[in-house]
Amino acid sequence: MTVRRVRAARLDDVPAGRPLRVDVDGAAVVLVRAGEAVYACGAVCAHKGGPLEDGKLSGTRLACPWHGWMYDVRTGDCVFPGRGARVPTFPTVVDAGAVWVEAAAKSGASC
Repeated sequence: MTVRRVRAARLDDVPAGRPLRVDVDGAAVVLVRAGEAVYACGAVCAHKGGPLEDGKLSGTRLACPWHGWMYDVRTGDCVFPGRGARVPTFPTVVDAGAVWVEAAAKSGASC
């Protein structure tokens, strides 16, 4: 499989502590900046479809604004025990002030 990277945003456009919704080859993705790293995950909560771009970010955990389901943006896993839900994650590269996202998901879709 060929890796396809898509320029998703300028690094300066990704605010620290707040998700930014972008389109990556037709997929809704949120970019989050946690420390020096930028992560990308699906923009829709696996529980009831809430908009994760409106969620609250705490470190690498992103909470859905509708019901509070929380995801680790590094893995896509729901951090609440027993829920088994996930959102897809996408590898990112920051190069020359731009955030590049791989078009193919790295980890599973929502359950």
